[in-house]
Amino acid sequence: MPRFFYPAPISVGEAISLPAELSHHIHVLRLAPGALITLFNGDGGEYTAVLTDLARRSASAEIKAHTPREVELPFAVTLAQALPEGNKMDWIIEKAVELGASGFQPLAAQRSVVRLSAERAEKKLEHWRGVVVAAAEQSGRNRLPPVAPPLDYKQWISQQDLHRRIVLSPRAGQSLADWARHQPAQAVTLVVGPEGGFSNDEEDLALRHGALPLSVGPRVLRTETAALAAIAILSAAWGGM
Repeated sequence: MPRFFYPAPISVGEAISLPAELSHHIHVLRLAPGALITLFNGDGGEYTAVLTDLARRSASAEIKAHTPREVELPFAVTLAQALPEGNKMDWIIEKAVELGASGFQPLAAQRSVVRLSAERAEKKLEHWRGVVVAAAEQSGRNRLPPVAPPLDYKQWISQQDLHRRIVLSPRAGQSLADWARHQPAQAVTLVVGPEGGFSNDEEDLALRHGALPLSVGPRVLRTETAALAAIAILSAAWGGM
């Protein structure tokens, strides 16, 4: 069944009017009244619904059943990603959602080419949250990983974090895979640099604030590859693949 995000509370037996954008998507898919669809609102589980009415710019559905289905990782992994150039952030977020990331923190690092004004940052944030929705619909996730507003790297790294922070660094003496094999599954924050990597000063600052430097292997990966490889490594070690 086609899966859609519905941004409001849902109850079994309820008749609902679908948002305009969702209704448009249903028209594009050429679904007809009586068709079954799956809805989720991010609160957990998913709902089976049947389309009851379909007009040119609107659609309605009746909620038939709730299934407490979840496909989340058995541990939380937040991705603190230094802003890459172009549309790479879209790709990183999309694929990280598919792999099970539980949240995102965009960072403006020293070597980040992209510099966002307050207005551009707000527009980007809205866009990235849309990328999360589309990736969750496609991948079968019923919860939406939050995307936090972009922060300056030095400001963010100086803050306290309840999760263990792991800085991915080719200079690290231990690999993420080796570390994970000897650790229980736990909540972590993966800190990934931009195209040129973090500067030595930025890495040193992270270490002074308790971050753990680990590598993703002997090869130097692109920024859009490193985070995804790291999530996959943790999933293989701690379950979730």
